[in-house]
Amino acid sequence: MVAQLRAARALLGIDQRQLAELAGISVPTVQRMEASTDVIRGNVDSLMRLLAALDTAGIELINEGATSRDGGRGVRLKASANAMPFQHKTSKPTGTARGPRVRP
Repeated sequence: MVAQLRAARALLGIDQRQLAELAGISVPTVQRMEASTDVIRGNVDSLMRLLAALDTAGIELINEGATSRDGGRGVRLKASANAMPFQHKTSKPTGTARGPRVRP
């Protein structure tokens, strides 16, 4: 569910501060929840406020094996994708921030 929270925020195009304001919770609470590994850290009331705010904003979190209650478009991580073959790698960037230099 932690990844779903971050994905939901990304779909809305909002940052942690904006999500905290929508949910009526503090920014550190959102940060703590998003930094959790498996089980979301925080109290139940804060989590329920956060989920309600996402629902009001049009986000539906779909549990594993469940179907969307309202239909509509969506993205779901396949169960077989749990191996995460595309993990972020840290490496030195190539080129410059402006791209490769091209000479006339």
